[in-house]
Parts: sequence; structure tokens; C-alpha cells
Amino acid sequence: MHPFRKAVENRDEAAIEALLAENVVFTSPVAFKPYPGRAITAAILRGVMRVFEDFTYVREIANPDGRDHALVFTATVDGRQIQGCDFLHFDEEGKIDDFTVMVRPLSAAKALAEAMGAQFDRIAAEAAEAAEAAEVTEAEAAEAGA
Repeated sequence: MHPFRKAVENRDEAAIEALLAENVVFTSPVAFKPYPGRAITAAILRGVMRVFEDFTYVREIANPDGRDHALVFTATVDGRQIQGCDFLHFDEEGKIDDFTVMVRPLSAAKALAEAMGAQFDRIAAEAAEAAEAAEVTEAEAAEAGA
């Protein structure tokens, strides 16, 4: 079992975030443009965990070099069954640098869009908070090294 799958199934938010590259790009099944960066991607994934019910990975597909994985899942959103796939690409350090999600059917995708839309103020606030904390940590590290 892939470490990302294990982290998601254990609902381990810290482990999920630790697997994300700083420059990860998240492509949502319901948003027009991708979201770049670990802070926003981690916040979106926390939002998804709040929205999805009965989430289960049902299949894991990987290429031989281990840099690409497809994790097929099922869940429920607002009473609608959803089926989807997380497409993950890993950089040289083993961190996720590209994360694309696709879902079906359309009625469930619409329910997901509505549910995530209701979460978005919280997601944006969490991402801003995390980005600010990361900047402070970087500044402190730079001062310590000076």
C-alpha cells in the first residue's frame, strides 16, 4: 500500500501534508484553474476529508518506476455516490508534485462542487495561515544561519 493511500485512509493530515512537495500543483475536478502550492493543496485535502463520507480507495495502480500512481476511490457527497481517481506524480524526492482528481457521475461532481464551495472560505483561511507560518519559519531559519 502506498504511503499516501495509508495516510488518507488513516485520516492523518500531517502525514498527507508531509508527502506534498512545496511546489505541488492540485488540479480539482470542479475548479477551472489548478491550485499551486503545498499550503492550498493541504487545505483543500482537509476540506475534502470533511465533505466526503464513506471514503474508500478501491484500487491502486502504479507505473513500474513508482513515480506515477492512480488511486481509484468511492465516497458519498450529500447523499450521492461518487467514484473518482487521484492521479499522483512524485518528484525525485518522493514527494507529490502533481495531484489531479477526476470524479463521476456529473450529479455527484455537482454535489462535490457545492460542498467544497461551502468550505472554501475556511480552506482559503487555512492555506493563508499555513503559508504565513512557513514564511516565519523560513525567516527564522535564515536568521539562525546568518
